Amino acid sequence: MKREKKDVIVNELTEVFAKHATFYLIDFKKMPVWQSVELRKLLRKNSYSVRVVKNRLALRALGEKVPDGLKPHFERPTAIAFAEKNPIGLARLLKDFSAQNKVLAVKGGIVEGQFLAPERFDEVAKLTSRDELLGKIGSLMAYPLMKLLRTIQAPLINFGGLLGQFKNKK
Repeated sequence: MKREKKDVIVNELTEVFAKHATFYLIDFKKMPVWQSVELRKLLRKNSYSVRVVKNRLALRALGEKVPDGLKPHFERPTAIAFAEKNPIGLARLLKDFSAQNKVLAVKGGIVEGQFLAPERFDEVAKLTSRDELLGKIGSLMAYPLMKLLRTIQAPLINFGGLLGQFKNKK
């Protein structure tokens, strides 16, 4: 590959790394082409992207940003899965795909700017998503108000029932 083409690829990868704060390094060794296409379709459908890269070019594109713990994982065939918004959703998709097909291994990654060791990937995949956490917080905040409203309404409901019984007796 000529140097000009390598420079273009490095510039593209630099832009992609700058745009995405989360990415996972994937070892797709022994993955058939049809499964690779299936993985790409699945990720694209869920607003994620995957890209097969040359390790040296990816390291050059990351430059000083790459943590020391991540550098050794840039060996053998490497694909990088990028998440722009939901890193946990991407981790779940990769874990489910790996469990179904038994051909995919996550070598490590960066989650929201922090280094992720391969052994901690399962922990990230088990976390609840941001939307689910916000929903839980919202329901926890609304629960005391709902209890207060029910407490205030209880005497009024009882009073209405008492008036109804009084009317029936007359």
